[in-house]
Amino acid sequence: MSDDVEQRERLVAAWRGAGRKLSRGLAEPTLGELLAPLTGAPYDLDETADVYGDGVVAALEERVAELLGTEDAAFFPTGTMAQQIALRCWAGRTGNPVVALHPMSHPERWEGDALSAVSGLRTAHLTDEARQPTAQEVHGLAEPFGTLMLELPLRDAGFLLPTWEELTELVDAARDRDAVVHFDGARLWESTVHFGRPLPEIAALADSVYVSFYKSLGGLGGAALAGPRAFVEETRVWRHRYGGRAFRQFPQALSALSGLDRELPRLPSYVAHARVVATALREGFEAAGTPWFRINPQEPHTHQFQVWLPYEAAHLDEAAVRLAEETGTVLFRRWSSGGPPGLAMTELEITEPGLSWTPGDVREAVAAFVARIG
Repeated sequence: MSDDVEQRERLVAAWRGAGRKLSRGLAEPTLGELLAPLTGAPYDLDETADVYGDGVVAALEERVAELLGTEDAAFFPTGTMAQQIALRCWAGRTGNPVVALHPMSHPERWEGDALSAVSGLRTAHLTDEARQPTAQEVHGLAEPFGTLMLELPLRDAGFLLPTWEELTELVDAARDRDAVVHFDGARLWESTVHFGRPLPEIAALADSVYVSFYKSLGGLGGAALAGPRAFVEETRVWRHRYGGRAFRQFPQALSALSGLDRELPRLPSYVAHARVVATALREGFEAAGTPWFRINPQEPHTHQFQVWLPYEAAHLDEAAVRLAEETGTVLFRRWSSGGPPGLAMTELEITEPGLSWTPGDVREAVAAFVARIG
């Protein structure tokens, strides 16, 4: 067994055995734990199972379209497939294969160059800075583009959102360039607090919107594309061509419906408490005399944010697992070293397990964690 596998198994064992966790871990649930909620999903389980997208899958699509205020929505097995198809369809409709986006967006970082390798599209970057682009940058892009893709929030920059005014200006700038607008809204569900607008008003700015069912809703997987009926029907054709028209998809559909009922109403409370936790973390690191740290952004835009510390990731992983093993407390999970040399970053997502943590609990856990960094 490799050292990496041993370390991962040790981490998962520590997380599962801990009695107090600030955040929920994707690696922890057992198969039984994941299957159990499906029987309580808000749907008639005596109904015939879906076949190629009817039944419960069609019901989920209707629910998403209603929530986003769009004419239609289509279920996809993955968000990567959904976005590839959306951008391909828009390129065909606009006659321009160029997609203007941020270089830290999901298609550029996490999809294996599929936009060009699979769909024959090309990207143009609006800015290299770790922030949302501006309307001025959209106006100033040197080449024509057919689609402006905005990731809301921009995860790799710290789950950052523009202000509502900045977002409307970005959309207006794209219209001025005769481009359509697509929202990568994998985490759009929790963006309503920051924007101060309901989901339909946010979605109405874009020509199409992608949403995820597992990133914030706790579903087993899957995604949806929402937009005008004719466009969504076209994406269904391409979904079949891409191999996404699966025979049965009821586990994902049921878990998505359950997440929409259970998690969607809670997201505003998660966002509010993430801001409490971020402040308490800052206070805890200051009190512990930490030589340098960064909470990014200082006030979280959603219920997710980054924490940066000046140590190697492996060293911080060891401190985190020792804290879990010795005290039964999980403050941080995995750390990564993808940034500047000598710095490591971890992401925090505040959901139901973290709501019971007071600022004092957070500060106490920070002190215990820093003591184990050495």
